[in-house]
Amino acid sequence: MDPASPIPVSGNLPQPASAASAGEASLPIVSARSGYFRWAICALLLLGTTKNYMDRQVLGVLKTTLQHDFGWNEIDYGNLVLAFQIAYAAGMLLMGRLIDRLGTRLGYALAMIFWSLASMGTALANSFGGFAVSRFALGFGEAAVFPASIKAVAEWFPKKERALATGIFNAGTNAGAILAALLVPWIVVHWGWRAAFIAIGALGFVWLAFWLMIYRKPSEHPRVSKAELQYICSDPAAPVGKISWARLIPLRQTWAFVAGKFLTDPVWWFYLFWVPGFLQSKHGLALTGLGLPILVIYVISDFGSVAGGWLSSSLIKHGRSVNSARKTAMLICAIGVIPVVFAYRVESTWNAVLLIGLAAACHQAWSANLYTLSSDMFPVQAVGSVNGIGGMAGSIGGIFVASLVGHVLQWTGSYKVPFLIASSAYLLALAAIHLLAPRLKPAMIDFQTQT
Repeated sequence: MDPASPIPVSGNLPQPASAASAGEASLPIVSARSGYFRWAICALLLLGTTKNYMDRQVLGVLKTTLQHDFGWNEIDYGNLVLAFQIAYAAGMLLMGRLIDRLGTRLGYALAMIFWSLASMGTALANSFGGFAVSRFALGFGEAAVFPASIKAVAEWFPKKERALATGIFNAGTNAGAILAALLVPWIVVHWGWRAAFIAIGALGFVWLAFWLMIYRKPSEHPRVSKAELQYICSDPAAPVGKISWARLIPLRQTWAFVAGKFLTDPVWWFYLFWVPGFLQSKHGLALTGLGLPILVIYVISDFGSVAGGWLSSSLIKHGRSVNSARKTAMLICAIGVIPVVFAYRVESTWNAVLLIGLAAACHQAWSANLYTLSSDMFPVQAVGSVNGIGGMAGSIGGIFVASLVGHVLQWTGSYKVPFLIASSAYLLALAAIHLLAPRLKPAMIDFQTQT
């Protein structure tokens, strides 16, 4: 291996040898209709994300039941959430690196096994300590879902389709929350709360069987036609080599992604953990009355996730630059969340639900584009690590905001400050991203190419 000069690289697959002969200036223009198997991979990623969020939501759905059975107070429950978040923050960093080292197929498979067993193992817990250990293990394993999924999208999709593909699989976050809210109570009524952890966790092994049967790299997959492979690899080729964390940390592109995750991920954690309590305390909803409002919020969010990815991908297909398309979509999202600042003061329950639903949809649309920035600016062999670094930053931000929200509510009893933070975080994040990566140029990475 010989040292190479700094080389601009992007998150694309190398061109297949048949299409990149010596002296060839560029690949011929190929159509998106050359094949569609890449969308089957996207569907598999959607199901994996759905399973991920089903596992993490079981405890939330069973909160009242477990508090009654074990005598937990709100602080105890908060500490279980904290155990998950701390492990998730550490896991985002380590799992991202693991995915890059082991590859998408093996890395994602091992993570699914680990977190599914952790979810099922919760059924064995008989004390607070047992639940805390299970939640910590679950958080650590579940952290792999986004680094692995983003890396898979970088392997299977050209840049102009990545935001849409990301938006589709990211919709699984909402689908998982909805399915958990529907399935867990039914399982508890028939077989008890321990069966809920076992049944939801065991679904991971069903997904695993399909993953191992279906997933390969495009160049190795028998179901991918030559025309589709050419389309997938239609972006400029990236150098082949290994990239260490030490080479990623100093880059402005890394910090642009980190800033976006640190400032906006905590808003999503706020919606997940605090909105049900807000609807109960502000609007007087009983626990049994939360189902429909929460369902509406997540369904709206699903539309936002897909629409946000479609918007920037459509802009690119119509001639806009990647930089212009991504940031235009993100600006629309940042403006769209602003009205949520009024959610704490509206008297109508459904007006509050719709304001929160709009903000959650804009968050998901924002996330679809933010995740895609990592594959826009980095080579595929670094995408998992960059997402891991950013995901850890987002989880750390979530820990701080959760603590802040708890203290603010304890002192004031008002949700004004949390919703103010939620409404302004995205404009601040976009400003930081633009300052650090004004043109979304591929990272200049001095790394050793393989010879």
